[in-house]
Amino acid sequence: MTNKNKLRILYLCTGNSCRSQMAEAFTLHLKGDQIEALSAGVAPKGIDPKAIKAMSEIGIDISNQGSKSLNQVINRQFDYVVTLCDNAQKTCPSFPGKTRVIHVGFDDPPKLAATAKNEEEAMLHYRRVRDEIKDFVEKLPESLLDKGELQDDFQAGIKAFLADLPADLTDMKKD
Repeated sequence: MTNKNKLRILYLCTGNSCRSQMAEAFTLHLKGDQIEALSAGVAPKGIDPKAIKAMSEIGIDISNQGSKSLNQVINRQFDYVVTLCDNAQKTCPSFPGKTRVIHVGFDDPPKLAATAKNEEEAMLHYRRVRDEIKDFVEKLPESLLDKGELQDDFQAGIKAFLADLPADLTDMKKD
């Protein structure tokens, strides 16, 4: 499949250090023939060494991936922007064209690992989230299409509801 025919996805997180890096790597590894994936952060801070370790445990090397700023990719065309954390969802800018922004939240491994008693306990959080992200990616692109269609149906339903309101109520909305 040529790049023109591939679905283009941007994974967006706060730091582009863990979850979005994992999602990008899994997508390229598992779905690279169908999907072109990138990741970025609203405040990039470099790749988390524990994320590198968690991915290397399953044979995927992300040590050469770089943490990218949203500004580095904002002018590229994407079919979907998938926010992976609440902060990215709240601060996600508008994207040009028909880009759909969808939120698929995952726990933050560094935050969970901050209270771990040792390295092995910390890695349990990274492995769990890694495996959850892998499960999500394995269901692509269908899982995105379903979410996007539901979002479109919801928006269309709201527009239809507003259109059916009596004129005196719609005039009140403008005030």
